[in-house]
Amino acid sequence: MPSFVVTVLALAGAGWDLSIKRVPNGFTLGAAALAFVYFAVAGGTAGATWSVLGWVTGLALFLPLFAVGALGAGDVKLLAAFGAWLGPSGALWSALWAAMLGGAMALVVAAFNGYLRQALRNLFAILNVWRVLGPRRVAGLTLDDATGPRLAYAVPIAAGALLALFRGHL
Repeated sequence: MPSFVVTVLALAGAGWDLSIKRVPNGFTLGAAALAFVYFAVAGGTAGATWSVLGWVTGLALFLPLFAVGALGAGDVKLLAAFGAWLGPSGALWSALWAAMLGGAMALVVAAFNGYLRQALRNLFAILNVWRVLGPRRVAGLTLDDATGPRLAYAVPIAAGALLALFRGHL
């Protein structure tokens, strides 16, 4: 059942982000709650603990990106929901795959929209600020106030979770 649920979660999460530009709370939090119950019934305290630790791992990995305005809250909760189904190791691998796929997707979207040069300038500006002042929101370069093309980041997160699942990174 977990493979089926992760697949449905991936398709629905990516679909919602592509169509309405957000991933609903009821979906991500409901998926996580279902995982907690499923693994508690299937594996007792150890199963529930594994699922909760996966959720916490997913949340911890992407929460800093939300804090600096680089990701939306729905993206963070989606990775956490995948973590609840895939466990701590699966959450880590999902995040690593999502980061690689998301970076590639960002380059393609920026190039397709004639924004690649500006996107690279923005990236280096952010890294410069972080080098001097530490990680923080950079005015004009966050999800809230940026003018460039937006990514449906649930797509690489979903693909990353599927890669983690089917490549056996659990």
